[in-house]
Amino acid sequence: MVAVIKYNAGNIRSVAFALERLGVDFAVTDNHEEIQKADKVIFPGVGEARTTMDYLKACKLDKVIKTLKQPVLGICLGMQLMCAHSEENDTPCLGIFDEPVKLFKPVHSEKVPHMGWNSLTTNQSWLDASLDEQFVYFVHSYYVPVNAYTAATTEYIHPFSAAMIKDNFHAVQFHPEKSAATGEKVIVSFLNKL
Repeated sequence: MVAVIKYNAGNIRSVAFALERLGVDFAVTDNHEEIQKADKVIFPGVGEARTTMDYLKACKLDKVIKTLKQPVLGICLGMQLMCAHSEENDTPCLGIFDEPVKLFKPVHSEKVPHMGWNSLTTNQSWLDASLDEQFVYFVHSYYVPVNAYTAATTEYIHPFSAAMIKDNFHAVQFHPEKSAATGEKVIVSFLNKL
């Protein structure tokens, strides 16, 4: 069973629809025991870092997420909250990845937030090689710089981490649940290859 962590994130419904389309047995839950016993965990997220971290702490979900031993997939804000600190409202985050989350600063006429389809350059692990140069959908104003945990990159203004991995924690900045067939491959790769 897959647990989708229930909290004040905006894309839980779209993640649930994606899992339904794949015929995956899942539960949207904030129950600590149910999350800890799940085979896999998805940590979705659309929203603002400070408010979301405050909510996670109030529900003690911050402690639960950090101690999970099964494969965990963070999506968008979920990925950012797995990092050490976000520039969004100067927010301390979970610290799973000891990396900063930074605000995009346009150099020319680029717009923030970054919205649209970008191709991936994959370099390791659970992201199948067939995903290299495939397009996925992004909506975000903040990004994680390329680092030792980076499993895939893309470029907007400059290169940044499109995906990261550390031990059992996996994360993507893009929205696989909104990325058509390529996004479905990412979800299937996470669910089936770990």
